[in-house]
Amino acid sequence: MKILIMGLPGSGKTTLAQALQKKFIELGRTADWYNADQIRAQHNNWDFSEAGRFRQAQRMKKLADSSESDFVICDFVAPTQQLRDEFAADYVIWMDTISQGRFADTNQLFERPGTFDIQVTVWNSDFWTDYIAEQLT
Repeated sequence: MKILIMGLPGSGKTTLAQALQKKFIELGRTADWYNADQIRAQHNNWDFSEAGRFRQAQRMKKLADSSESDFVICDFVAPTQQLRDEFAADYVIWMDTISQGRFADTNQLFERPGTFDIQVTVWNSDFWTDYIAEQLT
């Protein structure tokens, strides 16, 4: 199952992704986790233009689609519906915990998602980790 954890920078995506991976493994399932910043660093690609963001979504999709794990967790901003559609997640978690991130260009570009499976509005890592793991296992 391909899981997208999306939202503005600083909303808690990486914290939740890391906790979910650990929880799935504790439950005896296999889980890969891909963080957008780590993937950008591996490729030395810090292009945040529209084309650069699209390439990043494709890169994340390729990594997720090539995984053989039970769960593949990808955390990245995915600021537009087009990028979310390109990634094609099976399950979308929207980290709606902040109204603005630390980058003005990303704030301006960010489109509130029309569809998602879970909208996290109040941050509580333990609660959401357990709740999501229960829903998906």
